[in-house]
Amino acid sequence: MRTKAAVIRETGKPWELVDLELDDPREGEVRIKFAVSGMCHSDEHLRTGDSPCRLPIVGGHEGAGVVEAVGPNVTRVKPGDHVVCSFIPACGTCRYCSSGRQNLCDQGAQMVTGMLADGTFRFHDDRGADLGGFCMLGTFSQRAVVSQASCVPIDHDIPFEVAALTGCGVPTGWGSAVYAAGVRAGDTVVIFGIGGVGSNAVQGARFAGARHVVAVDPVAFKREKALEFGATHAFADAAEAHEFVVQATRGQLADHAICTVGVLTSDVVSQAAAIVGKGGQVTITSVGRSSDTQVQLAANGLLVGYQRRVQGHVFGMCNPLLDIPRLLDLYREGRLDLDGLITRRYSLDEINQGYQDLDDGKLIRGIVVHED
Repeated sequence: MRTKAAVIRETGKPWELVDLELDDPREGEVRIKFAVSGMCHSDEHLRTGDSPCRLPIVGGHEGAGVVEAVGPNVTRVKPGDHVVCSFIPACGTCRYCSSGRQNLCDQGAQMVTGMLADGTFRFHDDRGADLGGFCMLGTFSQRAVVSQASCVPIDHDIPFEVAALTGCGVPTGWGSAVYAAGVRAGDTVVIFGIGGVGSNAVQGARFAGARHVVAVDPVAFKREKALEFGATHAFADAAEAHEFVVQATRGQLADHAICTVGVLTSDVVSQAAAIVGKGGQVTITSVGRSSDTQVQLAANGLLVGYQRRVQGHVFGMCNPLLDIPRLLDLYREGRLDLDGLITRRYSLDEINQGYQDLDDGKLIRGIVVHED
């Protein structure tokens, strides 16, 4: 079968639209016709080289669509099912899945190669190259063959546009606050970076009952959106936010700082560590440049003397099979705003313009709407 896809062949070069040959699904695999794909910053990290991967690769790791065909021994889904593809697979049998940590599934080791579980590829180009799909998916293709472990069935009444976002950005951001940070009622939370992930961290902190939800972003549009998503205050820089937090907490500082900026830097981590008080936690969600091998913190002044913690995580510590349906239920009940995340819709041909808009700070979340 032929499929149209957006591909990165060389670091630093634009997305290239190509026609690829797509193999049939093998054992434990399914073929999905994608309706919508979310445009996450992590895919831009592939293009810039901030996150090295095997090239060429089909981009896209947020997607929702319809199962068209299944291979042997597929039990999780059937043809005609509507699914969200989780960027973290959940095999259900590895050590981490079986202990309730699906976000650490062993199959996720192939995310940057794009190979499926058997170590082979399903995308092939006319030059004879094998192409992986980012995060074992490749949702910037009209169709893809993926592992059933990457599929989460959803109800047919959920719009594909919002369902696609729950494959990465929504649970990663919401879980950053609710699970990874462990925000509790009455807490003061500061969130650095209000894009697709940060907006959901704001919603998660609000949902958990935080008293102060403070958004920090230099882009006025994003600060306005943060207030719509439930932030109580929004500031253009860390210095303004720090001044407010000192006043609002009578000098105790924040309980949590969550880093959801587009590209993590040492400066952001230092600002986050400085804005939390005794026993506070800095939760790092953002992806940094692979060439940045360290961040520096004053151990005595920032960590040891004040018992502060720095917490990393994957997928907001969410379990795909549990939390994606849970978040969609919250959306259905009007308690989680997913429609408001979508700033603009693009065709696959417009993907380079979409990522330019993302880099220019014009989007909370852009989505690719695939042609029928």
